[in-house]
Amino acid sequence: MLTQIAERLGSEIEDLVELEIHANGATVRQAMGFHVGYAPPHFSYFAELAASYQWERQVSTPAFPTLSTNVIRHEPLGVCVAIVPWNFPLLLGIWKIGPALAAGNSVVIKPDEKTPLTLLRLCEIAHECGVPDGVINLVTGPGAEVGARLAEHPDVDKVAFTGSTAVGREIMRLASGTVKKVSLELGGKGAQLLDDADLDVAIDGALFGCMLYSGQICESGTRLLVSDTMYDLVVDRLVDRASALKLGDTTDFNTDVGPVISARQRDRVLAFLDSARQSGAKVVLGGGAPLGERVTKGYWIEPTIVAEVSNDMEVAREEIFGPVLCVLRYTDDADAIRQANDSQYGLSAGVWSTDHERALEVASQLRAGTVWINNWHQIDPALPFGGYKQSGLGRELGPHALDDYTETKHVHIDLTQKVERHIFGALLSESPA
Repeated sequence: MLTQIAERLGSEIEDLVELEIHANGATVRQAMGFHVGYAPPHFSYFAELAASYQWERQVSTPAFPTLSTNVIRHEPLGVCVAIVPWNFPLLLGIWKIGPALAAGNSVVIKPDEKTPLTLLRLCEIAHECGVPDGVINLVTGPGAEVGARLAEHPDVDKVAFTGSTAVGREIMRLASGTVKKVSLELGGKGAQLLDDADLDVAIDGALFGCMLYSGQICESGTRLLVSDTMYDLVVDRLVDRASALKLGDTTDFNTDVGPVISARQRDRVLAFLDSARQSGAKVVLGGGAPLGERVTKGYWIEPTIVAEVSNDMEVAREEIFGPVLCVLRYTDDADAIRQANDSQYGLSAGVWSTDHERALEVASQLRAGTVWINNWHQIDPALPFGGYKQSGLGRELGPHALDDYTETKHVHIDLTQKVERHIFGALLSESPA
């Protein structure tokens, strides 16, 4: 059944892309490649994982290897709530719905009120593929009301949430009243480290890491740390390349950058840029709301490069969620690693380098759940994804994705009763007559 759902998603890619780009402002190229294009293979992975997952195994113990046997079982939790954000509603919904269904749970999906349509269609597809009524459900409404009620409801066994760190903390607080399972994928402030790299690759890669979907991705690389020895050259190259990015109609395959999600988000980004200027940083490209007939619909921010940023500035510490790349200086690897790790977040990081051994050594010291070397935004359903520190709790995807959607039960079976008699002696000194 899960495989059938994945196949149906694949057959409706174009319709799902249209729903997504009109709801959240993704460009058609980005929606085809990431937002929706990733959805069918990710759902297929959970179907395959369910077939290979070790639901039950028999184990012996060192203490009594011949006198007893033990069974470890993974059983469904019950009711799982998936609270999904507006930036990747279908894909991030599948990261939660897929393993929940694969583990035998029922699911209540709470999409962001701005972007429910692709998840509504997923629910319809699931029912058309034979998922029984009540197994997959969707409720809409404001997160502060609907999400909060779901998080604290006594009949809910797990809450999986993707969103801001502040809301994640509130989800934990509400869920703690009934001590339910919680997994959180929260904010980020990804650091990209650049020194001995192929600049043709690294410049494009750094912009890709930050500007994809107008920077509205939690794992975006929004801080670029550049060696003092090549700082000015890199900034010039970034400005030259980013100035060629095309803004406009998100249904046009030639469009590179779309709008941000709302007027509130646009104003928030502009406020961060004002703060950067006041702190002494230099906005060397963009920095405002663009004008022109191609950007009359939606809420727009120019692709922006901010130079001479220090790691104590607000623009370097807070998650901006806009097309803004902050460029910082470092003196040596130790300084770069220190600055990269000097953040409340730890979702992603990356290294641009032609020296793989050096890159691996640096990567081993970066406190982030995912570290890319000479790449960014590559998320494979067979590999775990999640954050250190205030970027989250638990991991999504990967071979252990089902663990968080099951209860683990131990069943002990005594084979000879000798074990039991030995243990009973701790209380009962004599056998009954």
